[in-house]
Amino acid sequence: MVDLQNNPHRRFNPLTNEWVLVSPHRAKRPWQGKTESLPADNRPSYDPSCYLCPGNTRAGGLENEKYTSTYVFTNDFGALLPEGEEEKSSNGLLVSETVKGICRVVCFSPDHSLTLPLMSESHIEEVIRLWQTQYAELGAKDFINYVQIFENKGEIMGCSNPHPHGQIWATSNIPDEPFKENKAQQAYFAEHECTLLGDYLKQELAAGERIVLENEHFVALVPYWAVWPYETMLISKRAVQHIGQLSDEEVASYANIMKRLTVKYDNLFETSFPYSSGIHQAPTDGESHPEWHLHMHFYPPLLRSATVKKFMVGFEMMANPQRDITAEYSAKVLRELPEVHYSL
Repeated sequence: MVDLQNNPHRRFNPLTNEWVLVSPHRAKRPWQGKTESLPADNRPSYDPSCYLCPGNTRAGGLENEKYTSTYVFTNDFGALLPEGEEEKSSNGLLVSETVKGICRVVCFSPDHSLTLPLMSESHIEEVIRLWQTQYAELGAKDFINYVQIFENKGEIMGCSNPHPHGQIWATSNIPDEPFKENKAQQAYFAEHECTLLGDYLKQELAAGERIVLENEHFVALVPYWAVWPYETMLISKRAVQHIGQLSDEEVASYANIMKRLTVKYDNLFETSFPYSSGIHQAPTDGESHPEWHLHMHFYPPLLRSATVKKFMVGFEMMANPQRDITAEYSAKVLRELPEVHYSL
C-alpha cells in the first residue's frame, strides 16, 4: 500500500464533491517567498478612533450604543440590500438575477483588545446566543433563504477593523458553498437515511488521528480533505440542522471547544492567529432539511510560521487546491499544543 504521508495523492471532499491534491514531499522545500509583517497586538480596551467600540460614531455617521456585552447592527455599507425587484435576465450566455439580503455586524465584546481565545467561555456563549437569535430573526423573513455567519480575523484575511467582530450576510439565494454542501448532504441522506457528517464523524472518532479536540457535544478535527495547512472543522455530535436547535448544554460545549481551538491556534506560532471561519447550517427556505448537520469551518492561511502564509495561486486557481502537509500531521501538531494561551 502506498504511504500517503510521503507520496502525492488526491483526497475527495464528499461535502462539495471536489478533490484536493496532497503533496507531502514538498514540505521539505526551502522557502524564499513572501513573508508577512506582524501587526502590533497591544491594543487598548477602548479606542476612541474605532468605529466598533461602544458609544463611538461609525463611518456611516451612526452612533453605536454604549453596549456592555455582544452587540449587533446592520452594516452601514452592506454588500446586499433588502429592497429591490426580483428579476432574472438571460441573453444567450449572459445570465443574471437580482439578489436581496441583509448584512449585519456582530461585535463580540465591548473590549477592543480581546479576541475569541482571550474571551471567557461564558462570554463566547453570549456570542453564540446572539448568532441563534439572528439566525431565527433573519431566517424568518420570507425573502431570506440562507443565513451565513462568519468571521474574518486578522489583517491578512482582509479584516478592516481589529475590534473583535464577525458578520452575518442573509441572502435571498443559497450561496455556492452551502449550495454544494446542501446537494451532497441531500443525496447522502436519501440513500442512507442518516447525515453524511454523522457517519463521517463516527469514522473519524474511530480512527482518532485527525481529531484535535473533543468534548461532550462537539468535535474539532482536521478534515481528511482539508485544503488550508491548519484547517479545522467543528461538528456537533448530535445531528442538529441549525444553531437554533442547540440546547443550553450544547451551547456551553460549543463555546468551550471554540475557545480551546482558538487558543491552540494562537499558540501554534505565538501570534494572534488569522483565519476565516463560518457556520454552515440548514437553509431558511421553508423546506425541511433533515440531511443537514451543523458544522463550522476554520480556514487559517499560515503555513510555516507567523509570517509565512499559503497562497492559492497557479495550479490551485487553474486546476484544483493543493496542500503540502497532510491532515494527519496538522492534527497532531494542533492536538499536542497547550490549551493555556501563550500570553498568560
